Amino acid sequence: MARFQAPAAAASKYITPEGERRLREELEQLWRKERPRVTQAVAEAAAQGDRSENAEYTYGKRRLREIDRRVRFLRKRLDGIVVVDQPPADRNKVYFGAWVTVESHDGAQSRYRLVGPDEFDREPGYISMDSPLGRALLRRSLDEQVTVEVPGGTRTLIIVEIKYPRDA
Repeated sequence: MARFQAPAAAASKYITPEGERRLREELEQLWRKERPRVTQAVAEAAAQGDRSENAEYTYGKRRLREIDRRVRFLRKRLDGIVVVDQPPADRNKVYFGAWVTVESHDGAQSRYRLVGPDEFDREPGYISMDSPLGRALLRRSLDEQVTVEVPGGTRTLIIVEIKYPRDA
């Protein structure tokens, strides 16, 4: 039986300046501080002798692999991203970086900011432009109705406000 896994969908390459700064700080912290500290701890554990039963050595090597994997990912990701630091020419439509306020049929309002997949977990209200709601909102205008497939069925929202960070 084959264990084929379909490749993951390519994530959008856009990021805000704040998101890029956060990724670069994480890379710097891992590479300059965390990795040397763990390397030193592994070297000290290895000097104690028998490595087969040395938990500090085993877990230290595992942590080094995790750090190296994350560093490789961050370097590759930072090489291919596009920092979006200017609002679009047409501010009446929803594009990357927009704060969008939507209203449901019952009058409840929610406010979201469309960001890249590397930063949607950073702040409350940030959603990925690759998410179903993010894709539904992109290129839509004020007072336009948006339909989104959610686990409980279909949800209809109306865009009541579009703002960009420099407008706020």
